[in-house]
Amino acid sequence: MAQYDVVILGSGPGGYVAAIRASQLGLKTAIIEKENLGGICLNWGCIPTKALLKSAQVFEYIKHAKDYGIEVGEANANFEAVIKRSRGVAEGMSKGVTFLMKKNKIDVINGYGKVKPGKKVEVTDAEGKKSDVEGKHIIIATGARARQLPNVPLDGDKVIEYRKAMSLEKQPASMLVMGSGAIGVEFAYVYASMGTKVTIVEFMPNIVPVEDEDVSKELAKIYKKMGIEIYTSSSVEKVDTSGKGCVSTVKTPSGEIKIETDIVLSAAGIVANIENIGLEDVGIATDRGKILVNGFAETNIPGYYAIGDVTPGQALAHVASAEGIICVEKIAGHHPQPLDYKNIPGCTYCSPEIASVG
Repeated sequence: MAQYDVVILGSGPGGYVAAIRASQLGLKTAIIEKENLGGICLNWGCIPTKALLKSAQVFEYIKHAKDYGIEVGEANANFEAVIKRSRGVAEGMSKGVTFLMKKNKIDVINGYGKVKPGKKVEVTDAEGKKSDVEGKHIIIATGARARQLPNVPLDGDKVIEYRKAMSLEKQPASMLVMGSGAIGVEFAYVYASMGTKVTIVEFMPNIVPVEDEDVSKELAKIYKKMGIEIYTSSSVEKVDTSGKGCVSTVKTPSGEIKIETDIVLSAAGIVANIENIGLEDVGIATDRGKILVNGFAETNIPGYYAIGDVTPGQALAHVASAEGIICVEKIAGHHPQPLDYKNIPGCTYCSPEIASVG
C-alpha cells in the first residue's frame, strides 16, 4: 500500500494548490483525480468561460470600432472557432498543472477516490481495479457540480448545463438561461454578443442576486441594451422538449407565459460533490450538503480535512486555494491564521508559481 504524508482527493484549484504547497513544505504528497487535472475550474469553469468572454469582448470591440475612431469591415463571429479556442485554453492550463505536479514531485493517481477509516483512500481506476492509498493526512477537495432542478431535468441536448454550453457544436438562435448568478450571466453575455437571442429568468428580484443591488441594476441596463430579455421574481415551471426546440412555461409576477427557444441552459447554482466518497463510513460530519470544518479546514475526524466547494465557505477558486494553503501549513506544523473570508489573498492564477503554467 502506497503511503504518503498528505493525500488529496480532487485536483481543482483547492486540491492542486494544496498539493504544491505541501510538497514545498517537504511533505510526501499524492493527488487523486478521476478526470483532468485542474478540476472543473480549469477545464469547464473559470478558465474556459473567461476565454469565451474574451472572444465575446473582442467581437464587441470590433462591432463598435467606429466609436473609437477606427474603420473596419463587417465582423462575423465564428462560433465553432470561439469554442475551439476556449477548449484549447483549458487544455493548455490542465497541461500546465501536470507540469507543476512533476516539477514538485507530486504523485498523480488517476481514478475515483473514496475515503476510508484509518486514513486511507480507496481508488478505483478506469478498468474497475481497486487499490488503497494511505496518508497521515487526507484532504477532501472534490468540488461541486451543476444543480439540477427536479421540475426541469437535464437531457444534455436541449436542456443543458455549463459543460455542454461551452462545447456546443452549433450556435443556437435562441436560448433561455435559468438563473442569473455568475455562470448564468457569463453565458448570457457570450451568446448574446455572438447573436443568440437570450432570455434570462431569475427567481430573485434582481439578477446577480448575491451582488450589491446597484451592480444588479447597472448590469440589467447593459444587458437589456444588448437585447437580452430579463424576467426577475420569476421561475421556470416546466420545459416541453417534445418539439423541435424548447417551450418553457415561466411563472412571472404578472402571470404565466410561454417562451420558445432552441436551448435552455440551467444555471441554478451548484451542489457539493460529497455523495459516495465515504464520508458516512469515516463518520465525517456534514450539514445542508456541506462538510463541516473549522478555520484550518479540519473536520470532526482527526486527520481528515476538507477545502473548497464541499465546505460552507464561498464557492470561489481563490478561496479554495487559500483554504488549501492554510490547511497544509497547519499540517506541516506551522502556525497560520485561520482563514478570514473578508480578507482572502488574490486569485491563485496571479501568483508566479501558478501563473507560470499559462
